[in-house]
Amino acid sequence: MEEITPIQNLIYEIRNQKVMLDSDLAILYGIQTHRLNEAVKRNIQRFPIDFMFQLTKGEYESLISQIAISNNSSTLISQNGISKSKRGGRRTMPYVFTEHGILMLSSVLNSEQAIEINIQIMRIFVQIKQFALTNKELTKRLDEMEYRFIKYAKDMNINIADIYKQLNYLTDITKPSQIGFII
Repeated sequence: MEEITPIQNLIYEIRNQKVMLDSDLAILYGIQTHRLNEAVKRNIQRFPIDFMFQLTKGEYESLISQIAISNNSSTLISQNGISKSKRGGRRTMPYVFTEHGILMLSSVLNSEQAIEINIQIMRIFVQIKQFALTNKELTKRLDEMEYRFIKYAKDMNINIADIYKQLNYLTDITKPSQIGFII
């Protein structure tokens, strides 16, 4: 699998969907967050609820606390943090975009940078899906092997506990690391 870029660290799981924040996308596209949201609002018919939705206050606070714990979050925290000045900071809850919403952004934001970033983001979403499919197949194969070993062990009067311990060890070392944050 090719090297994963820092963009992967900007993909979160909210409401059981992989999404990206409007502010992160704006940074990647080289525009201000309110400009991105203005472009979306001018084309709102292109963004149904399964393409884009607004976070609740609780979701946003949970996300910010997750980001603060992350190692590579200093730029994101400053972007999302509440400014001490009277005019700075977010006045509304952020919008998040699903994979389809990000793809739709390419038709709304037509700069060279937006197109290039969208291509990178789409490649990362494809890698995430491929990784998930590979992991499901591996888990299924390990479960089948475990069933066959237990059956064989019972037939041969072999200590099932030792075999089970070895299978658990194999399962633990093949578990994938978390991609993104789950809220």
